[in-house]
Amino acid sequence: MSEILRAAFGTESLIIGTLVPFLFVLTAVVFVHEMGHYLVGRLCGIGVRAFSIGFGPELIGFNDRHGTRWKLCAIPLGGYVKFVGDVSATSSQPGAEDAETLSEEERKVAFHTQPVWKRAATVVAGPLFNFLLTIVVFAVLFGAYGRYVAEPMVAEVTAGSPAQAAGIEPGDRFVSVDGEKVESFADVQRLVSGRAGDTLTFVMLRDGKEITVKATPRPVEQEDALGNKVKVAVIGVVNNREVGQPRHIAYSPGGAVVAAVEETGYIISRTGQFLKRFVVGREDKCQLGGPVKIAGMAGQAAKLGFEWLVQLVAMLSVGIGILNLLPIPPLDGGHLAFYAVEAVIRRPVSERVMEAVYRTGLFLVLCFMGFVFWNDLFGC
Repeated sequence: MSEILRAAFGTESLIIGTLVPFLFVLTAVVFVHEMGHYLVGRLCGIGVRAFSIGFGPELIGFNDRHGTRWKLCAIPLGGYVKFVGDVSATSSQPGAEDAETLSEEERKVAFHTQPVWKRAATVVAGPLFNFLLTIVVFAVLFGAYGRYVAEPMVAEVTAGSPAQAAGIEPGDRFVSVDGEKVESFADVQRLVSGRAGDTLTFVMLRDGKEITVKATPRPVEQEDALGNKVKVAVIGVVNNREVGQPRHIAYSPGGAVVAAVEETGYIISRTGQFLKRFVVGREDKCQLGGPVKIAGMAGQAAKLGFEWLVQLVAMLSVGIGILNLLPIPPLDGGHLAFYAVEAVIRRPVSERVMEAVYRTGLFLVLCFMGFVFWNDLFGC
């Protein structure tokens, strides 16, 4: 019996080793996202019927003094805030019959009766809070641990690599990559890693003089710290302790926040770049994963330590924020697109058009979810 319990609930088990870290990561990201909607909605004077983590049957919950039902539901793959006047968890605008059922007091605080700027602010707050969560996580980590950086020096050039073909030599120092100045070897890796197949311009410092070369990064498969097989673009240069002279940077509280904002900006830019390249078929489909892949990553991160798990929360939070800003209903970006049209034409989009676009968007979202599930289970 003890062996069965260890297998089911031990630190290496599916439940404790994978499921619990996965639920921690997902719940943290979803809670912060929905809290953004809730707080800004309340600040705008909008009534809230329910705040839910998960979908489906309610497991536990309570009502607060404002009449909001806070609940935890059985299917933990998301969450929602249901405002007064919402027909569904996706903030669908009520029809004439549904609107008539609202009392005069409810109409005053209903979501659909608010000025367009209040609705837009409430909707965009979810993704923005996701980005804010990432900034907070990195600020805490940078403030607590600092980070090591290495000089952007070339110690070795791989034979037959794009760097060798471009004429890059050991001892060269990177000055800029495609017009962006670099201060560390990590900057070079960041600017190159997502640009497989793109010809980039490198400014190098050699013997006190700047030279300009061009190289086209090529993709190679590597294993990241969490054990995932990932494809990154490289030009074939190596840095080491002797020429890189790694140093530790300690941050003041203010400096940690600035560095965290910069790091979050880099991640947002890299994610957006990946999505654009993915749409035109220039990225490997196996780089996209769904809940199964995230669960595996959460389990690996938990084994490495709590700080790794928190970093995964930060990375996933950025991804959720960006995906929700895509202009596809029922995502937040889809609602924002409708509000933008409404602001221009000075009236709400017709219910018929909104429903048709919503159905199309929902179909696309379901197709995407099916795609990542297929990737998780069979495709990769």
